[in-house]
Amino acid sequence: MDNRPIGVFDSGLGGLTALKELRRLMPNEDIVYFGDTGRVPYGTKGRETIIKYTWQILRFLSGFNVKAVLVACNTVSAVAFGDDGVKSDVPLLGAVVPAAQAAVKATKNGHIGILGTTATVRSGAYEKSMRALMPDARIKSRACPLLVPLVESGHFSKGDELALLAVKEYLADFDGWGEDTMILGCTHYPVLRGIIGGVLGNGVTLIDSSREAAAAADRLITGEGLRAGRTEEGCCRFYVSDYTEDFARLAGILLEQPLTGSVERVDIEKY
Repeated sequence: MDNRPIGVFDSGLGGLTALKELRRLMPNEDIVYFGDTGRVPYGTKGRETIIKYTWQILRFLSGFNVKAVLVACNTVSAVAFGDDGVKSDVPLLGAVVPAAQAAVKATKNGHIGILGTTATVRSGAYEKSMRALMPDARIKSRACPLLVPLVESGHFSKGDELALLAVKEYLADFDGWGEDTMILGCTHYPVLRGIIGGVLGNGVTLIDSSREAAAAADRLITGEGLRAGRTEEGCCRFYVSDYTEDFARLAGILLEQPLTGSVERVDIEKY
């Protein structure tokens, strides 16, 4: 048993979709969440910049003596990991591999689509992970650079016209392609699930990278004997790199409950 907190971070609000799943699976765990709201989005930035940001956040989270870190950002998972990437003394759990595994398991015709940030799509990380499991898979990716800013601005309700227009534009690339599985390859995208699913139709299975990442974290923490020993509900602490007011308001909508715990602003450049 290990009562140290779990660290979770994302470029902004999107990682809250993973935190929500983590709380459902492991309600007794303490969680420290960092949202890099001052530098969002990551998906349009270069690899060196993303790695620099990741190191800063990991140094910040290490101050809480975290026992593991859930990297609730597909862009970081796709770009900053690897032999010459970011390393850590505690387990780092990314979003790409669990979602890729779930997509391969779900597809029936081998046609798998990916919606992601520009950096995630450019990295080819999803394709590499899936082809290791299904070499003959047909894979098509689409970068969706407008979706993260839309979510961060609060444009994610099912009736939102701006979000619907953007989703239709991006999904037009898949018209007639025949995918039966679509990866929501950014933790911001699950909040657009209703819009994306409505455009694609019922015949396409949506793979939620947030849900798959949280499930993988649950399996690892349980398997390593790192579960908290307490019986009471754990607490969450929230930190951001820019305005706290909008984060608190939108976080309550994403989590589908009022935000518990304070939100503090951090000068992440100091780390």
